[in-house]
Amino acid sequence: MSQQKLNIEQLLPLCMTGNQSAQMEIYNRYYKAMYNTAVRIVKDVEEAEDVMQESFLNAFTKLASFKGEVTFGAWLKRIVINNSIYHYNKQKKHQKVSLDDNVMQKVEDNEGVASDDMITSLKAQKVLETMNKLKDNYRVSLTLHLIEGYDYEEISTIMNISYANCRTTISRAKESLRKKLVEVCV
Repeated sequence: MSQQKLNIEQLLPLCMTGNQSAQMEIYNRYYKAMYNTAVRIVKDVEEAEDVMQESFLNAFTKLASFKGEVTFGAWLKRIVINNSIYHYNKQKKHQKVSLDDNVMQKVEDNEGVASDDMITSLKAQKVLETMNKLKDNYRVSLTLHLIEGYDYEEISTIMNISYANCRTTISRAKESLRKKLVEVCV
């Protein structure tokens, strides 16, 4: 039977036995989402690729520790987030994200008249760009909360801070983001 027709629960035991085609199928199903998660945290595309590859290797070597209490995707995402935070803290690179040239070109091609989709895309890009200017703990906590969808309890565990500190950090991060966005828009 083709690996593509198997569901995750059928592929995982094959991966545990070292079946490379099953591992490749798992990788193909999850790599885009895991890459996007990593790049939002480490802010560097090459570093995000390294983090993603390392995370898949970690997952496949520690697959026996997967208890099935959460979905495999959630378990894998937790590995990616932890590795991303570790790599980001290790590197402490501060890079700025610029507006996507393709989006700007589309706006110019429409002779100054932008569609709602382009305006929304530019606004979202500006918010992400501004988020990258926040302090590291603010940026990471907002990314986990607003983009990845983790709740306060999960974020406090991931970031190794108390629940109350997590709520305060996210509240302050949101306020800092609002102020920076007002400065940008003025």
